[in-house]
Amino acid sequence: MLTALVLVFIVAYAAIALEHPLKINKSASALVGAGLLWTIYAMTTGDHHRVAEELGESLMGTAQIVFFLMGAMAIVEVVDAHNGFEVITQRIQTTRLSSLMWLVGFVTFFLSAVLDNLTTTIVMISLMRKLLAKHDDRLFFAGIIVIAANSGGAWSPIGDVTTTMLWIGGQITALAIIKSVLLPALVSMVIPLAITAFVLRGKPLESPVSAAGENGIKTSEFERNLMFFLGIGILVAVPAFKTITHLPPFMGILFGLGILWLVGDLVHRDKEDEFKHPLTLVHALSRIDMSSLVFFVGILLAVATLEHAHILGSLATWLNDTVGRQDVIVLIIGVVSAVVDNVPLVAAAMGMYSLTAYPADHFLWHFLAYCAGTGGSILIIGSAAGVAAMGLEKIHFFWYVKRISGLALVGYFAGAGVFLLQRQLLG
Repeated sequence: MLTALVLVFIVAYAAIALEHPLKINKSASALVGAGLLWTIYAMTTGDHHRVAEELGESLMGTAQIVFFLMGAMAIVEVVDAHNGFEVITQRIQTTRLSSLMWLVGFVTFFLSAVLDNLTTTIVMISLMRKLLAKHDDRLFFAGIIVIAANSGGAWSPIGDVTTTMLWIGGQITALAIIKSVLLPALVSMVIPLAITAFVLRGKPLESPVSAAGENGIKTSEFERNLMFFLGIGILVAVPAFKTITHLPPFMGILFGLGILWLVGDLVHRDKEDEFKHPLTLVHALSRIDMSSLVFFVGILLAVATLEHAHILGSLATWLNDTVGRQDVIVLIIGVVSAVVDNVPLVAAAMGMYSLTAYPADHFLWHFLAYCAGTGGSILIIGSAAGVAAMGLEKIHFFWYVKRISGLALVGYFAGAGVFLLQRQLLG
């Protein structure tokens, strides 16, 4: 049974990693893999009652993550529909590329901590199209945005899917992850940013002839500001909600979603349906990337099978016996996340190391959050942010390898060094 489970998982994993060459959506591969794994596990185990209980347990954990992501995505879509992000874009005014690079890098870094790195990347690259006329300039900016978004997501419990997984799973707490990972994540972003800004020094900023357009929906300044600050406020308040109530984060995000929905209906209640509909949360829900949510369901359920079959525990033992050092093991996981999706990697690590042996806020979990989050920047296919940038700006894989990968790698190891040094000094 164990051999069959491992083989099926490897094939499914390879199909996910090779999504673009195979032209098969990774969600399909994840669902087929999960279905086959649980089928094999159920047929060979024989204890159907135990398998049903284990599946129910896995589904509960998976559902929490999916509901949280669904709520966060819907909130962001509502803000975007109201052109709420203009609150940020209208305040960016500079005539030099290097100055703009620093500004964009830090805005992306902190915005990604509040939103998610995928959404932040899409927003910031869309912004660059309004600010930069030359495609070559936008490519460099897109590379830095990917690095900054992934770095910014690593230190926030709501900034990256993998960090959210660890937070919801009880491996990390919000305040502890911020204190532990903020400085290393900042270093992993600042070093590539400084090098790129130096390369672009002295170059003038060439703006497009026309920056008009947006999404074609007219909203008042009051509506834009209201939805932006309310939406961002809800996302920021979720960690505090969890701390105060001890309820899972998905409950906080759904509660906030309900508030945003209510406010939106009240603000637009007197408008005609044709003008009101694009601004409603009903419309926002239709714009959510359901494919990504389905992928998370499939891959998390697939990994859960390996956990229940004790394969991951055996792998953890082998790594510990072979490599020995936890910091090296986690560094390897981070580099591997540049090639394949970091979601299943973190899910596997969560299964490999128990909370009994490695309690909440253990060094292992914090370092894993950093490495899995920032390691995805080394290659453009290593993170959702990179894949989004690749599609939006038509970035070639090898262009990214030549111009950005080295910067991301230097930043990754520099941040890791700061993390380990920080641990030695502060304990």
